[in-house]
Amino acid sequence: MQVAVLTGASSGIGAALARELTRRGWLCVLLARREDRLGALADELGCEYEVCDVADRANVEEVAARVLAGHPRLKLLVNNAGVPARASFTDGDPERIEQVVRTNYLGSVWCLRAFLPGLEAARPADVVNVVSVAGTVAFPPSGPYSASKHAQLAFSRATSAGLRSRGIRVHTVNPGFVETEGFPQRNALTSAFFRRAVLDPEDVARHVADRVGEAPRETTIPRWYRWPGVLQAIAPNLVARLIARRGGMYRRA
Repeated sequence: MQVAVLTGASSGIGAALARELTRRGWLCVLLARREDRLGALADELGCEYEVCDVADRANVEEVAARVLAGHPRLKLLVNNAGVPARASFTDGDPERIEQVVRTNYLGSVWCLRAFLPGLEAARPADVVNVVSVAGTVAFPPSGPYSASKHAQLAFSRATSAGLRSRGIRVHTVNPGFVETEGFPQRNALTSAFFRRAVLDPEDVARHVADRVGEAPRETTIPRWYRWPGVLQAIAPNLVARLIARRGGMYRRA
């Protein structure tokens, strides 16, 4: 049986992906901070779990050592753990900004480093980094979150190129708005157009699972969401002026 390690697996995309991969015959090792949620999901699916805060490098290394002792060959690592931050750089809570960077960006770095021996032992193996469209376009109401995802995107692109020769396929998945417990999009968005475009976790889970075994590449779900990032990349000054005129797209809490 093929073994997958999933971070951020206690709810949302992670939990949906655990169900999808289990349905496809994988043995999943679930990682997250909330043991009550992990235990219930592991019992439901017949999975294993470890309580892990990916923002804590020492904790990641300890958990990885335990997982690799039981499963020295890992066919899949999914870096999905993430926390929101709808705040600006100028008045956002400093501790929250630091947490977002440690979790959304550095968490992926620490997990890849810690689980790499297991991936190399099972090569060809796959890594899927669940980034975000926010990693391709910067928006003021969630500046710290966008910055963390820009960093995670750069990490994903760099490792995708660097690990190909070592038999590790690194995939980048950039979802648009997804309705989850930590990211309640439908009630927060002011735009009716964007509310209609909100995805469910199961949509992303199927997309991620389908990437496994394919040639490494960067994908966006839905596909049309890639165009705002392309536009900002080629015309950043124009996009900055448009965003400044448009104002916020999220309701204030």
